[in-house]
Amino acid sequence: MNPVRPDNKLAPGVLKATARGLSVNRRRSLVSLLLEGKRAFVTGGTRGIGAALCDVFAREGADVAFNYNSRDDLAEQTKLKIQEHGRRSHAYKISVTDRLALKRMTRELVEAWGGIDILVNNAAINRGDNFATTTDRAWDEVIDTNVNSLFAVTKPIYKQMIRQRKGSILNITSIGAIRALPTAVHYATSKAAVIGFTKCLSREAATFGVMVNAIAAGIFDTELAHDLPDRLLQMHSFWTSVGRMGRPAELAEIAAFMVSDRNSFMNGEVVIVDGGAVT
Repeated sequence: MNPVRPDNKLAPGVLKATARGLSVNRRRSLVSLLLEGKRAFVTGGTRGIGAALCDVFAREGADVAFNYNSRDDLAEQTKLKIQEHGRRSHAYKISVTDRLALKRMTRELVEAWGGIDILVNNAAINRGDNFATTTDRAWDEVIDTNVNSLFAVTKPIYKQMIRQRKGSILNITSIGAIRALPTAVHYATSKAAVIGFTKCLSREAATFGVMVNAIAAGIFDTELAHDLPDRLLQMHSFWTSVGRMGRPAELAEIAAFMVSDRNSFMNGEVVIVDGGAVT
C-alpha cells in the first residue's frame, strides 16, 4: 500500500478550480436553482440584455449557448461568465437571419447537449430615423433582423422542442409596440410583430408542451437605448415611477422565472417590464 504523503498538495490552478467547483456544488445543494439542468439558446448574447440573460440563466443552473455577429472579445467574455457558474457554453458567430447556418447550429447543439429547453429571441436593432426620411435599406434591415429572424431562429429549435414534448420560448419585444412613443416607426412595427408572433404561436405550441411568452421591455441601459432620440431619453424619467432606466440584469431575473418550470400556467402573455411607465 502506498503511504500517504502529508506534503501532497494540489497545484494552485487545480486548487482554485476545485474550490470553485465545490462552491458551485455547495450552493446548488442549499438552494433550488430555477433552471437547473436546462439547456438554453439566447440570440444576441454579447451585449446588454442578451449578455445579462446568459449570465443569469447560467447562475440559475442552465447551460447556455448564444449567437453574435462580430465582437469575438465580447463573446469570449460571455462564455467565461457562463463557465464561472460551472455551466457549459457555446458561442456561434452567425447572423439571426442566416437560415441554413441556424439549422446547422441547432443540429450541432442538439447533438452536443441532447436537446434545447429554452429559446430567447432577444437580438434586435434600431435606427434613429423619422418615417419620412427612412430609406428602403434601413426599413429592410430592421424588419429582417427583428422580424424575419423569428422564423429563422425559432423554427428549427421549435421542431426539436416538439420532438421532446417540452420547451419554453421567450421573445423580447418593446413598450414601443404598445404605446405611441417618439421612436422609429420601423422599430415599433417590428416589435408589434413580435407580439403577434408570440400570441399566435403560443396556441399551436401549447399542444406540444411548449410555452411561448414575451417581455415588453421599457428603456434599459444598453447600447440600443443610447441610439434613441434625446427627447425620448429626457422624457423617460418623468414616465417611469422608478425614475430611471432599467438595468439589463433586472429584466434577466424576470426572464429566468418566465422560462422556468415554476412558470407552468402562463402562455401567450406579454409581460411589461418598464419601471412603471405603461399603466
